[in-house]
Amino acid sequence: MSVATEAERAVRTGTYENPRPDVQALVPRDARRILDLGCSSGALGAALKARQACDVVGVEVDPVYAKRARERLDEVVAADVQAFAPEGLFDCVIAADVLEHLVDPLAVLRRAADALRPGGAAVVSLPNVRYWNTFWQLGVRGRWPQQPDGIFDSTHLRWFAGRDAVDLLAEAGLRLEAVRRIHRLRPSRVSPWDERIGRLAEHTPLRPFFTFQVVMRGRRP
Repeated sequence: MSVATEAERAVRTGTYENPRPDVQALVPRDARRILDLGCSSGALGAALKARQACDVVGVEVDPVYAKRARERLDEVVAADVQAFAPEGLFDCVIAADVLEHLVDPLAVLRRAADALRPGGAAVVSLPNVRYWNTFWQLGVRGRWPQQPDGIFDSTHLRWFAGRDAVDLLAEAGLRLEAVRRIHRLRPSRVSPWDERIGRLAEHTPLRPFFTFQVVMRGRRP
């Protein structure tokens, strides 16, 4: 994983430095020790600490983000998650839009799953490459775009559709427990139409094409 410039951090603030209520919704409220892989500035972990009694350990390769996160979390390890070896056991591991940035996301998720207590939860969020804008970019524009964030974030090394995301959890030894799909009408920003589009598409063949992200919870047996 690469270290961002100040300009890149400014562009990605809304994406990388927000409390992610969609991810929070799948974190068990009884989790007392939580590992947040790629914690950025710690906004998600801080929100969880405000919501429930828990210790949050963050892992972050970017030193600027790691410094900010130390002001919010119980512990922050400044390291690339690909080389990080968790110590001790956790009730919950979070990988929120980080695995797609890795050379070997399965190896990282397997290592994280091994750090869970029996019955512990892993919450994973991944962008959905089957989103409609992918077909527009490839079919009409004839190119794979490079963008500062979102599905076409230029730092992505791996891409997942919905079934790929589910398979990733299974291959890591996790039992799928919950899936939430984040619908988006436009790739560049949240729209007041997103929720309505989601309801309309949810039970139709169009659902995968308006799913911007897939958020899942798996359990260690």
